[in-house]
Order: sequence, then structure tokens, then C-alpha cells
Amino acid sequence: MEFPNRVLVIDDDRELCKLVKEFLEPEFQVYSVSRGDEGARRAQDDNFSLIVLDVMLPGLSGFEVLRQLRENNCATPVLMLTARGDDIDRIVGLELGADDYLAKPFNPRELTARIHAILRRARPAPSAAVRAKFQCDDLELDVLARRVRCDSQTLDLTAVEFDLLTLLVKNLGVVVSRDDLAKHALDRKWTAYDRSIDMHVSNLRKKIGPAPDGSERIKSIRSVGYVLVSAEYEMRNAE
Repeated sequence: MEFPNRVLVIDDDRELCKLVKEFLEPEFQVYSVSRGDEGARRAQDDNFSLIVLDVMLPGLSGFEVLRQLRENNCATPVLMLTARGDDIDRIVGLELGADDYLAKPFNPRELTARIHAILRRARPAPSAAVRAKFQCDDLELDVLARRVRCDSQTLDLTAVEFDLLTLLVKNLGVVVSRDDLAKHALDRKWTAYDRSIDMHVSNLRKKIGPAPDGSERIKSIRSVGYVLVSAEYEMRNAE
């Protein structure tokens, strides 16, 4: 039997790993390791569709594993497992490039739903008669290739960051609510205490940098959401 998706679980809770494996198979081929250093090596040496990564690990912490993966240009989507109610862990994980997080203890069905959502975002968009390429000042976005270039340099974006930028580019000059951003990039509703969207936008801002004139590309609209602005767009509308 061919498995379309291979999932690596990095967690030292062997019972949890066993439960996740039993619940995800046969839809996914699941591998597990119990140490952070071993998980980091395995994630970079092998080809996985997604990594489920615990924060507290022997060898290397989940944060250090994630840092190594992103620094080595490993773009495999990562779902972090955090302690319930520990906002700091969630914020740090998102800052380091995690695609999403799930608090322990969790319902296996929610884990499956989060994995499906992340994998849907990571897949290339199907060919269709839709506009596939966009440009905003020196920022170029190719939807079908899931590629972003800025000032002629290819940017290394996570799946979530790419989807957020795509929605903002398609709505250039229009404020997009956090709820719409969450639905599009995370496949879930935004809640008042969820910092995920803000952290992903913060990471995206750092990667795309300022506009050619030094101004901020993505502006925050308090209590509403975000808007992508363009000098060329504003000049056209002023004419």
C-alpha cells in the first residue's frame, strides 16, 4: 500500500506516540523518535510531509529543533505540541516558524484536522483558469509555483506565511480581517485571544522587509486586521 503522506512525531511520551500512530494510520505513514537531536537529524535526512514536534524533549528542546530546521532551509510543515495555557510556548514556536500549534492534552480528531489543514495549505494550487501571478512594487508572487521573490531574491516562506501574503496581495489596498486571514491560512476561526495570525504576520513582515521607499508594506489596522499597501497602487488611485 502506498502512503501519500509521511508524518514524523518527535515526542518522548511513548504512549502518546503510540496513540497518534494508531489514530493516523492507515491514512498516514507515521514514524516517531523520542529525542530532539535524533528528531532534528531524521527530519533533515528524510522526506516527511509534516512534523509533529513537542516542546519539552531530551537532547534538544523542540524550539532548538525547529530553529535548526528553519536555519537549514527545511520547509517541512511543523505542528508544535505545547502545554495547555502556555502562551509563551505558542508565541515562541510561531516566531521560530511553526505552522500551527496544539495544546496538550488534545483530542486525536483535532490533531488529524490540524494535520489535514496544514497539508492542504502546503500542496501546490491546482492548475486553473485563475490569475496566478501578482506584483506589488518589487514583490512578485507566483500562486501556482508557491514562490515569492522580493528585489529579485527568492524568499523562504512557510505555507502559512505564503497563504497570508497571497490573500493580502489579492486584496491589495483593502483591509483583511483577522478572521478572514485565519480562515484562509489556518482553516479555522480566529478568536480574540489567538495570537497566531499576529505572529505569522510579524514573521512575514521580517522576511519581505520594507517597501522600496522604506515604508511598511503590511499595515496593522487596530482591532480589525491587516492591509498590504503599494506605492504604485496609491499613485494610481490618486490620479
